[in-house]
Amino acid sequence: MKLPNPDQALISFEKLEGYSLNPNHAEGYHKAVVCQSALDIGVAEADEVRDALRQATLAVSALQRATQDVIPIEQNAYSQKYRLDFERVRSEKQATLRSVWIVRQNEYFPRLVTCYVL
Repeated sequence: MKLPNPDQALISFEKLEGYSLNPNHAEGYHKAVVCQSALDIGVAEADEVRDALRQATLAVSALQRATQDVIPIEQNAYSQKYRLDFERVRSEKQATLRSVWIVRQNEYFPRLVTCYVL
């Protein structure tokens, strides 16, 4: 399955730097700790992660190689959520990143909900 309009994907500061990569976030800190340990990625590397997320969404939508296709995971009257896993290699480390995206009712582009190392 393709992610709708991946070229318009919104990856907000709040979701990436403020939550997924923030070791001081009250609820999301564990994601940041695992990401730092697995790939040596922290808040300072947010642009690198943002680029990797964009590349992954575009690659899957172009039917290029990815760990797996975009999987619809949750739907209700207000939105559809999708899951996209992809491999990330950095220096000599490798890990699978899981990203979750939402397309809200009456919107035609995906928004990042979360991203973390599996």
